[in-house]
Amino acid sequence: MLLFIAIANVSWFLYGGDEHPAVVHPTDGTVLDRALSTLAILFVDARVYPMFAFLFGYGMVQFATSRAARGIPEPVVRRMLARRHWWMIAFGFVHAALLFAGDILGAYGLAGLILAALFFRRTDRTLKILVWVVVAMLAVSALFSLFGAVMVSWVLPQATGMSAEELAGDTGFTVGSQRGMLSGDGNYLVSVGARVLFFALGLFGQLLGLVVPACILLGWFAARHRFLEDSERHRRLLGRTALWGILIGVLGAVPQALSYLGLLPLADAAWWGTMGLVTLTGMAGGVGYAALFGLLALRLRSRVRSPLRAVAAVGKRSLSFYLLQSLIFAPLLAAWGFGMGEWMGTAGAYALAVAVWVLSLVIAGVLESRGRRGPAEALLRRLTYRRDDPAGLHPAGAVPTRSDPPGPAGQGRPPPPQPSVPPPPIDPPSRGASP
Repeated sequence: MLLFIAIANVSWFLYGGDEHPAVVHPTDGTVLDRALSTLAILFVDARVYPMFAFLFGYGMVQFATSRAARGIPEPVVRRMLARRHWWMIAFGFVHAALLFAGDILGAYGLAGLILAALFFRRTDRTLKILVWVVVAMLAVSALFSLFGAVMVSWVLPQATGMSAEELAGDTGFTVGSQRGMLSGDGNYLVSVGARVLFFALGLFGQLLGLVVPACILLGWFAARHRFLEDSERHRRLLGRTALWGILIGVLGAVPQALSYLGLLPLADAAWWGTMGLVTLTGMAGGVGYAALFGLLALRLRSRVRSPLRAVAAVGKRSLSFYLLQSLIFAPLLAAWGFGMGEWMGTAGAYALAVAVWVLSLVIAGVLESRGRRGPAEALLRRLTYRRDDPAGLHPAGAVPTRSDPPGPAGQGRPPPPQPSVPPPPIDPPSRGASP
């Protein structure tokens, strides 16, 4: 899953080439570059962060119920969750200021902080109503965006004689133009200011965009019913979710992919026309990917070989390796570093993303063999747990047993926790905005 994150983020460090107003991928380059960008639009963009938001929400329930199983009082657990989310916002700010403006840690932390305070002990019925309200709002927004783009691109120019740019009040500030602003300035201090501003806008933009909060709520619901731990029992549901979620995500991205290829003649000033549809269907695609990985974990559970153990080891330390990606991408590609992003094409950038992911596998394998957590995970745990849960500071090989997440038997209220075999760790890059 972190490979998807790397592919989604690396294009933000490419600058100096031709741009499309609605996507982050350069429009110049070779046929291979454009083909890879099109595949990313269809299968990766706007899906990765909803997927991790879902897993982040799932992990919140696991976190709370595993502490409850060890007898930690609920007020203390809620205090630990709040502390964890505040520190995630702090981690995200530092990450954005120093390296990558598209950080998602801060947005996850802020959403988790607010949602946990308002809805963490609400019933399943309440969670489902909230999610459906968000879906309805996103659907209405998508329809109005598409309708507005069609009117601005074709209907109103013929009726009024005005250009699409005049009608839309085009400012030149688009998704594509942000790459140069964030990665193309050779003055590091100036770039820090741009990244901090972008981070602040994105922090609240992700919250108000509603996708991240809705996916976190879905994660809570899924964790209460142990959809991923008991994947054998929920195999059919996971299969349907994976199939239809991913299919909806791909179909919803087709108009944007066609626009990127120049096959859908929307005016540049109406670049926002496909964004609502991509946002709505990307949410379905992200949850579909989470279900797919749950099925893959079930299939591979009985035949874990060395490469698969390395992938699982990266997942346990996903926060550390998420940050490692930026630690490599930014100095190599940004103008204030080696400036390779000015001339590197999409194919080269994706090759770099794969190489960083492979490096993560190697490092994670070494850490796993030594029973050590990732450095970022260890720091976040220490800051979160303090004296409230000393057992939570155990080494990676001695993590306390997880427990049954709250599962509503009728009302969606948490029953008394019961010990169970711990599932594969689900610890998303606690962020990444990006798209």
